Amino acid sequence: MPNLFSPEEESTSSRLSRQVTSFFVHAVIALLVWGAIIAIGYVMDPPSIQSSSDPFWHLILLGISLFVPLLAGSIVNRFQQNEMAGSIWLLGLIWVLIVSLWVLDMPTGPNQCYQCDATEKLVRTFFSLPRPSGLIDNDGPFVCTWPAAALLGYAIGAQMALKKKNVD
Repeated sequence: MPNLFSPEEESTSSRLSRQVTSFFVHAVIALLVWGAIIAIGYVMDPPSIQSSSDPFWHLILLGISLFVPLLAGSIVNRFQQNEMAGSIWLLGLIWVLIVSLWVLDMPTGPNQCYQCDATEKLVRTFFSLPRPSGLIDNDGPFVCTWPAAALLGYAIGAQMALKKKNVD
């Protein structure tokens, strides 16, 4: 059977499939690094963090969720140069937007961000500032903020490690 695609189209489609595959592979790597951070945290089991709703610990974990994947993205892209690794922050952004719509659609009530406006609802849910909102069982940072920060950090680290191509 004759080839229906010209060589240009065939290479474009295979290039696109390689880009999609590398995008999701890098996203999985970033989320696995974040999952390892969470697993280490559960193994260490610091009771002061688990029983505390102190936003200080949530911000510390946000920084760790950003910094450790940043290092991982830098290391991975230093050895395996890939332009798509710097684009996975988009997946984190899309995730934040989806979860934000879900949270904004939730009803409020006693112990669940009672009489909060939209901004307060999001800040208290995702950053626990000044205290957790009570929505999604106070798991907003775990469900949304920290994985999105991991994807962003990985993308920044990968982009920093990407070598510029010399164009003559």
